[in-house]
Amino acid sequence: MKIFTQYLVLFFFIAIISCVPKDKSEQSIEGTWKSIGCGWILQIQDSTKYSFYDITPVSCLPSNKGDLNEIKESLSFKNDTLFMLKGVMTHKFTKIEKTPSICNSILPENKKKDPIYNFEVFAKTVQEHYAFMELNNLNWKEVYELQKQKLGITASEIELYKVIEETLELLNDNHAYLEATEDIYEKLELTNGEGSETSGEGFTEIGDFEIANLVSKHHITEDMTEESWLINWGKMKDSIGYIQIKSMWLYADLNIPKSLIKELGYVDAYVKTFHQMDEGSYIKKEVEGVREIMDKVMDDLMNTKSIVIDLRFNGGGQDAVNFEILKRFNDQRRQIVTTKLKHKSSFSSILPIYIEASSNPYTKPVFVLTSKQTGSAAEAFAIGSMAMPHLKRIGTTTQGALSTALEKKLPNSWTFSISNEIYMDNHGNSYENIGVPIDYALDYSNDRQTLFKNIAENLDADKESILKAIKELQNNKIFSRQNAN
Repeated sequence: MKIFTQYLVLFFFIAIISCVPKDKSEQSIEGTWKSIGCGWILQIQDSTKYSFYDITPVSCLPSNKGDLNEIKESLSFKNDTLFMLKGVMTHKFTKIEKTPSICNSILPENKKKDPIYNFEVFAKTVQEHYAFMELNNLNWKEVYELQKQKLGITASEIELYKVIEETLELLNDNHAYLEATEDIYEKLELTNGEGSETSGEGFTEIGDFEIANLVSKHHITEDMTEESWLINWGKMKDSIGYIQIKSMWLYADLNIPKSLIKELGYVDAYVKTFHQMDEGSYIKKEVEGVREIMDKVMDDLMNTKSIVIDLRFNGGGQDAVNFEILKRFNDQRRQIVTTKLKHKSSFSSILPIYIEASSNPYTKPVFVLTSKQTGSAAEAFAIGSMAMPHLKRIGTTTQGALSTALEKKLPNSWTFSISNEIYMDNHGNSYENIGVPIDYALDYSNDRQTLFKNIAENLDADKESILKAIKELQNNKIFSRQNAN
């Protein structure tokens, strides 16, 4: 009887132990997860491998896979929800019972190339994820039916390309693009004819980096720029610092093969290289690159009385880059923007974005220069500055293209993107299409080349207008004094 009792006790002890919840890291991420917004399926197998899929009601296409260690740092688990940090955005995933069967089926080659099927995949993506139907007064059902009827049973790849391009134009989407395979562009050239391109009749366009370099060379009286082609810095006048940020990407050290750079050029080689990486790992490298430069910038300019940040020629890049820069002027953990993602017929819950405090923040007056050429991630810097009382904006409203670009691949390997996010300030205001507001207006043309030409031909006047704006803003005492204490 004693032996029986001992066995009974042992049995209950084992039963109790087996009922104790497993460590969260063990019970957490194994299985299949579906994102809230973005149309992603994440499959985690054996706690060692991951696979990403792009899913719509009519398709499930593999997008990326690899060793789980590549993305593990970006994952966290809480209350049955998986969180993935990509750049500055934390995406939510809910667990599903199993991977949808459509993800396990292999598409026949003829279906991969079928124009009608490819259009349907494109259309379902737009229907579920395009964020600005209401803002742009679009009836998607009408647009869809109008565009689909242009593709007959015998539609060609060229016809598909033109219909998708035309549809993206109708969306009036600031982040939309379509990238086909090289053979399609060759066919388009033959279709359009070699003489279809118009010449500028002697007019030479001024590039973003070209005008930026002209301005920084003129406006900086004490140049401190060192080992950087993307950020120029120094003193503008007396104790006024100047930081010109030309781009919010291209900072990562990607170890691009020299042969690839020779073949494609640096920027195209850079794009091809990062597209072969996990997105989170790539963005982390961008942040590391800009952090190294900004350490030097702030060391050099910390003793100035104020700083000008020139974003007038910055078309954007990665939000994580701009927030790494913005962080240098932040003295506390701070919510700077809110976002929401288009998800089927509705939107996700509001997602706040925070930046952490700098260990040595610059809290003296900062003046951010913007124009209609300030776009995307550079606008995110501008909208983030609205939450920081010692940062003020000078110039004109920005471009009004704040959403993140959701990139997708079609079955035929073409790539496209649409805006799937509404970016807002802390009061819930969106500036899509209208641009982030300014505190002091300067007379800048909205036309890109007119703006560049006017500044290039009047560099002295451009600098004087900036200095005048700074003086008037300071005289008006619009800066909060709380950060100066």
